[in-house]
Amino acid sequence: MMNSVSRRRFVSTGLSATAVVGMIPSAALALSDAGARSLVDSIVGEINKVIASGKSQNAMIKDFEKIFRKYADVNTIARSTLGADARRASSGQLKSYTNAFRGYIARKYGKRFREFIGGRIEVNSVRKVKWYHEVISTAHLRGEAPFEVRFLVSDRSGKDLFFDMKIEGISLLISERTEIGAMLDKRKGDIDALIKDVKKAG
Repeated sequence: MMNSVSRRRFVSTGLSATAVVGMIPSAALALSDAGARSLVDSIVGEINKVIASGKSQNAMIKDFEKIFRKYADVNTIARSTLGADARRASSGQLKSYTNAFRGYIARKYGKRFREFIGGRIEVNSVRKVKWYHEVISTAHLRGEAPFEVRFLVSDRSGKDLFFDMKIEGISLLISERTEIGAMLDKRKGDIDALIKDVKKAG
């Protein structure tokens, strides 16, 4: 069972969609409501399949990493979680950080998605918001009132991908920017030390 506190822990703090737009490469916008919904239908279908698989936590996490790799704009999410510090990172550091962040996000949110075992996520509707689409879905957990999950989808990377996920209004981007910022502060701004920490976190 996931109470309101554990839901907020699931995605407790990230950048707003408006703030992250400057970090996404501009491209010809061809994404439609139907395209955004199709992407999230696929994401939700794969998440529900993993939830119902009965696999071990480690096996589920590997599956969730594949889902993030396939459907999330990890490059944009990772870079945005670094905030202004991304501008002083070398290309090699950004690449290493992005790879480490992909594993971190899969471990962290894979463990949270395990709390959905016995439940399901349903896609309800989609709407265009400025330059991206917001796909609204509902999570149904055993013994708990349904709650809202929103996926923010853009094609500005050159592919249809989600760049944020909000659970009851709590943004993954904003949450992870706060978490990563705290980790970087702890290492006194040392990006290489941060990368080592992120490899083990989650």
